[in-house]
Amino acid sequence: MPLPEDPATVETAGNLVKTLQGAFGHHPAHAKGRLVTGTFTPAPEAASLSSAPHFNNPSTPIIVRFSSSTGIPNIPDTDANANPRGMAIRFVLGNAGHLHTDMIAHSTPFFPMRTGAGFSAMLDAIGRGTIGDFLADHPSAAAFVQDPKPSPKSFATERYYGVNAFKFISKDGRERFIRYRILPDAGLSHLSESELRSKGPDYLFDELPTRMDQGPVVFKFLAQLAEEGDPTDDATRHWSEERKLVELGTIRLEAVMPEAQSEREQKRIIYDPIPRVEGIEPSADPLLEMRAAIYLISGKERRAASVEGASSLSPAGVA
Repeated sequence: MPLPEDPATVETAGNLVKTLQGAFGHHPAHAKGRLVTGTFTPAPEAASLSSAPHFNNPSTPIIVRFSSSTGIPNIPDTDANANPRGMAIRFVLGNAGHLHTDMIAHSTPFFPMRTGAGFSAMLDAIGRGTIGDFLADHPSAAAFVQDPKPSPKSFATERYYGVNAFKFISKDGRERFIRYRILPDAGLSHLSESELRSKGPDYLFDELPTRMDQGPVVFKFLAQLAEEGDPTDDATRHWSEERKLVELGTIRLEAVMPEAQSEREQKRIIYDPIPRVEGIEPSADPLLEMRAAIYLISGKERRAASVEGASSLSPAGVA
């Protein structure tokens, strides 16, 4: 996972990481999370759209991270600021020419700004106390803020959206732009304000292993297909809901990673918004390179902090 070649993108990403770390700490966004493991099984139509290995192999191991918003690692699950929730998926491809490919989704189809510079300006407005004026001048940011974000009953009863577009390339060279969606087999279920008040601060993360003790958590992995004229380089502009949805496969989650192991792995793993795999190419959306740079910069700092902490406790911890 390399840094972008554009120095301006790297500089903006670095500044954003510092700004977010100043507010939240070493994990700029979605600091509270838990890893789970499972399997992805492709649907027949997936192979006709893309030559990517996970759409053509019989099945692929996956590592999923469910998370809450903000960089506050102990934010209560009941806090409204913990929405939208996140779901990141790592498809573990082994030795199939590429070790892994990732996708990142959130429980809202909205994103506040089209570029990293725009997002930085939004954070500056929040810091100066002028966010009201900023929202009045930036409809996409206002739409993101105003979009209802109810708290889910479970991570397993929420839907997730990939806001960035990607280009699928089939084995015979046909190209099609898509956006990802993830829908729960358990159905959508959210909590009322009164129900939420009765929940504990870790209710979502406590509920997940209890639910999995009863059986796998299952999602449908979908692609919304773009039509001629649909914007593919702007995450703030939606495609019509009339656009065709194609089932790409089934996500079957079977085990919550033990907490200590999950904490260790989350300091190491860096989910990449850019696919970097045959059969899927990034669109020209400028957020992709920006998000990749932010995740890489902050992820490397987390790894370094983890190694320093381990070495201060025990030399064996650096193995």
